[in-house]
Amino acid sequence: MSPRPLAGIIAGAARLISGVNVRWIDTTPDPRQTVYFANHTSHLDFVVLWSSLPPEIRTRTRPVAAQDYWEKGLRRAIAVNIFRAVLVARRKPQEGQTSPADPRESIDHMLDAMGNDHSLILFPEGTRGTGEEVAAFKSGLYYLCQRKPDLRLVPGYLNNLNRILPKGEFLPVPFISQLTFGPPLTFRPEEPKAGFLARAREALCRLRDL
Repeated sequence: MSPRPLAGIIAGAARLISGVNVRWIDTTPDPRQTVYFANHTSHLDFVVLWSSLPPEIRTRTRPVAAQDYWEKGLRRAIAVNIFRAVLVARRKPQEGQTSPADPRESIDHMLDAMGNDHSLILFPEGTRGTGEEVAAFKSGLYYLCQRKPDLRLVPGYLNNLNRILPKGEFLPVPFISQLTFGPPLTFRPEEPKAGFLARAREALCRLRDL
């Protein structure tokens, strides 16, 4: 079986396991080049978000994932070969390294992966949280928008994915979850980095209780 139909099968299974209810609030699916940014509490996050997009948008959307977790064995086969994930190095030094990865290399990699018509799924916290609070955003989203300022930025809040596949667990537990997409943001070139990241995080957090 080719990777693309297999991605659909895995995505369908993820929707079934997660029982995800998808809502679009003050926005609608749009084929324009977009960065969907979301909170991160589970390794199921990108699969559930990707599978919740309409098929014509899903086929041109690529998740961004941590290279150190997804680069080997079956994980790589799933992330790269099936979902065409864009693997990027995290800022902290990895095994065998003495200094953090240069974030500019990750931005270049994401821009190359996007080209002129692909969208991305991005988790600006940079690592998984507990599901209780959204951590401060890392700077990658800001630098990506600096390089490509016309991107649509759509927040998506994921509820209960951390209960379905808790950190350290391998087998998911069926549970009802929810994904809420909110109104798009626009990048303001004159806005300071800290202000932009705080505004994007606030837009995401507002979706939590809607």
